[in-house]
Amino acid sequence: METNIVPSSSENDPLQLMEVETHHLRKTIQALRNKLEHHQYEKDAAVQQAVQRSVDEIEQLKATSSSLRDELESMRFEKDAAVQQAVQRSVDEIEQLKATSSSLRDELESMRFEKDAAVQQAVQRSVDEIEQLKATSSSLRDELESMRFEKDAAVQQAVQRSVDEIEQLKATSSSLRDELENQTLDADAKIQEQEKDNVNDKKHLQKTIETLRSKLEKENVK
Repeated sequence: METNIVPSSSENDPLQLMEVETHHLRKTIQALRNKLEHHQYEKDAAVQQAVQRSVDEIEQLKATSSSLRDELESMRFEKDAAVQQAVQRSVDEIEQLKATSSSLRDELESMRFEKDAAVQQAVQRSVDEIEQLKATSSSLRDELESMRFEKDAAVQQAVQRSVDEIEQLKATSSSLRDELENQTLDADAKIQEQEKDNVNDKKHLQKTIETLRSKLEKENVK
């Protein structure tokens, strides 16, 4: 602080003292004003810096939020696409299994029809042969009756041969019939086994779809 020196002759002059004190107060006020303005400037600068930092942090948080939102949308899209692909694969596999089952069913029906036709043909041939043999036997019997007295031994042998052949044909027809019935039973057993496998595959696919749906619902909850 500056010291003012005044002449000793005016030390007791009230007006002079008042002027000196007034001058001193003006200088003090000016110094305080300057100090206050400097403090206000520094405070305003600090406030501006704090505001700018807040603005920068808000912008950074906005950018981070936008980036996370975009990443989340991308993950959701990829997850939905993966679920759609899994469901489509399951649907395609089910359709393929259905087509395979239908094809096998048609093939078995065709085989059964062919077997029935073959059985009918075999039976018809047997019947025709038996009828032919019966006719032949009757003809031979008539002929043998007319030749009974001269060729009795030969007739007996011919009749015996005819009877043996008929029995052999009957046995052959019965064997063929049994074989065809066994083939039909085997085909029916294979059909039932295939249908059982198709049912098990379908249950497995349904369980897989349910598991995927549960995972998808859990992901959506997250």
